[in-house]
This record gives sequence, C-alpha cells and structure tokens, in this order.
Amino acid sequence: MLRKEDTMSVLIKNGRVITAGNDCIADIYIEGEVIKAIGQNLQVKAEKEIDAAGMLVFPGGIDPHVHLAMPFMGTFSSDDYETGTRAALYGGTTTVIDFVLQTQGDSLKAALTDWQSRATGTAVGDYSFHMAVTDFNENTKAEIKQMIEEEGISSFKTFMAYKGALMIDDRQMFGLMSEVKKQGGMVTTHATNGDVIDFLVAKHRAEGKLSPLYHYLSQPEVTEAEASNRFAQMAGYTGCPAYIVHLTCEGALNAVRDAGRRNYQVFAETCIQYLILDASLYENDFEGAKWVMSPPLREKKDQAALWAGINQGLLQIVATDHCPFMWEQKLMGKNDFSKIPNGHPAIENRIELLYSEGVAKGKISLNKFVEVSSTNAAKIFGMFPRKGTIAVGSDADIVIFDPNGKHTLSAATHHMNVDYSGYEGWEVSGKVKTVLLRGKVAIDGDECLVEKGNGQFIKRSKVSNIV
Repeated sequence: MLRKEDTMSVLIKNGRVITAGNDCIADIYIEGEVIKAIGQNLQVKAEKEIDAAGMLVFPGGIDPHVHLAMPFMGTFSSDDYETGTRAALYGGTTTVIDFVLQTQGDSLKAALTDWQSRATGTAVGDYSFHMAVTDFNENTKAEIKQMIEEEGISSFKTFMAYKGALMIDDRQMFGLMSEVKKQGGMVTTHATNGDVIDFLVAKHRAEGKLSPLYHYLSQPEVTEAEASNRFAQMAGYTGCPAYIVHLTCEGALNAVRDAGRRNYQVFAETCIQYLILDASLYENDFEGAKWVMSPPLREKKDQAALWAGINQGLLQIVATDHCPFMWEQKLMGKNDFSKIPNGHPAIENRIELLYSEGVAKGKISLNKFVEVSSTNAAKIFGMFPRKGTIAVGSDADIVIFDPNGKHTLSAATHHMNVDYSGYEGWEVSGKVKTVLLRGKVAIDGDECLVEKGNGQFIKRSKVSNIV
C-alpha cells in the first residue's frame, strides 16, 4: 500500500529551470510521480513547497555506463545496487544503466535472471540494463527479439578486448549487428584492439615492467583508434544503430568524425575522468592503481579533443564507467599491473565535476551540460521523454543544484562503497542540494529519504540512428 508521503504533491518555486533546450525562471508542480505543470507564478496548492530561488533546477542525471556488483578478475565491484544507486542519487543521478554479462556458453535469459536477483528489491534509484553479448550464436540470436520486445532491453554491449572471457570476434559482431538492426535495437562496444593489448601486456611482463604505468603503456591510443574505426565501418555497412562506450582519445574521436563523413551515425560517450584526469597519475608508483581502468587515462591533448568533441556534437554523453574496488582489492595487482582490478569510482561525482570543470570554467553551456548528463542518454537509449527532461508528463526526476556551493571531494564524505576517492581533495564549484525521484524527495542535503527497493526497473523502447 502506498503511504501518503509517497504520493505527496510538490511545488518547486522560483528556480532557474534548465533543460537541453530551455533556460528560464519557473515553478514546477508535481503530482504523484510526474510533472503536471510548469510556468511562472503557478497558482496551485501543494502539500510540500520547495523554494529554489537562486538554484539551478534540471532533470535528474542518467548514467548509462555503470557496473554494480560486477564479477571481474576473481572479485566483485564494491558498490552493489543499494550503495551504488544511493550514491548516484546523492550526486544528482536518478537513473543508471548497468551491464548484464552473458556467460560464454549460457543464454542471455540466464544472465538477465542473475542480474535481476541483484537489483530487484535492492536498488534505491531507478535502473535499466544493457545486455552484454559475449557468445553470439544461433541460440543467442533467437533471444534478441525477446530481450527488446518483452524485457525492454534494447542495447547490446560487445567487447573487442578481453579474449577468452568477454571478447567476440568480427564475425560474431557482424552477425549480432545484423540481427539487432532487424529487431530495433542498438549495438554498443568497448572499442579497443584486444589482440594488440594482450601482446603488449605479455611483452611488458616478460621484461619485468610490472608497475601501473605499464597498464597505460599496454593500451596505446592506436589500439582504441583502430578498434573504433573497425566498429564504425561494420556499423555503417550493416546500418545498425551503434554506440562507442568510454571513448578516451583524439584518435578514436577522429574515427567517429570520419564515420560522419561517410554519412554513418555512430554515437559515442566519454567519461568524466577522461575529461579532467591524465596519464601522469600512473607515475605515482602503486598509488597509480587507483586509476587503472580500461581504456586508461590519456594525455592533455586528448582532454582538449574530448571537450571539443562534446561541443561539436561528436560525443553525445558523459558517463562514468563506475566500477569501484576497495584498496585491498586493488592490491591483488601489487606486484603485477595485469592483476589490478580495472575500475574507478565516480557515480556520485559526475554531475558536480562536469558542472565545475565544464560549465563553471566556460567549456560547455548549461544546456549542453543537461544534454550530455541526462537528455541524450534518455533519447539514445529509449527512455525519452519519460526520463531526461523537465516537461509536463515526464517523470519528476529533478535536481535542485546550488551553483555557488563550493566543497571538497573526499572518501571521508562520499557515499560510494569504496575506501578511497579518485578525486581526493578536489575543490568543486556547485553542489547537489535536493533530488526528487519520480516525485519523491530522495535526497535532502546529506539525508537520503528513500530506502532500498525504492528503485524501479525502467523498460526501454526500440531505438534508431536518430535522436
């Protein structure tokens, strides 16, 4: 039975309302889970009023690239659906999309059942799934239509690296693209050349070069640029809607740019860490393990290229690839970089860092900020206009944000289940103050007002090459 507070009407007054296309002072009236009215000086009575004068009001963030309770390298990422989605809410992200990983030799349905058992009744914020296809065959092919039409999972992740565990070859990729296009879905990929990376990892290990720096040196820019180009070419030929995850470098961005010259639409995301951190962190002896992720951090010139790519419309989304591990887990690779669990905690920091480093420093506009943190993800992945905007009839997923709220990021104060921060001591301009999820106040200052099990699975619609 719904409690009264679950369906409380809310009036947000006097805020500066920002969407991908608008910027105005307005009131927002909410009934139940959805927005009922938007306008200036709304003459309505609500059970709860929030004065947002001086605040920015924008749609809840959507992070389409997270890994919660994910098995990897003999361990699990340290945030589960409860801690991870709660931390996301604290950071202004109301919906996440996680990756269901097919076990080679098993079905997509079996993998989905496994991930549902982790998330159902556990998530605090809303969530959806991508389906990672690691074994494309006739049986898998037969499941694609069911995943899209019955389960509401319309995106299928592939890996061009991690041979023997997650990687599929080009023949499987081509077959998957052909079937996914036919059924109305999208193929996304981790675009790095796994064979070249494996060669370089083996070379460095044989030479006794085992520090975290050699994780970076085993994945040079060419491995990502080549794979991104190959993926784009296959997508262009098959006509399958395509999306490159966690793009990090100028070479890969140029592959997306070149695809556009051929009139192929290849969507792409980058992640907040690639915009503001660089590979010099790997020179800090084993401390560099905090930033061991794949692809690795890149160079300053790549940061400049990525910011430009956002403004040029080549990069549609800024995500996180949130995949945290405790420091003790990172120590599995103390004597060998290839044994360090790959991943980085950022689900709580993305919105504030993107505002602080992007908007406040004049690199992107407020409208672009909303576009790449929320709206484009909703459009590309089949959730718009339910998610990703502030509009009448949309879910009342709303962030009230203090643009002048300066504070310092630290493991001592974050809510992610990880005992270090990739941004320890980082001073940011702008702070999430209040977050509403489907009309309920979920975050009020430093208090979370919703419990585990509050999060809903969001079924997604078919997708296309246009947004």
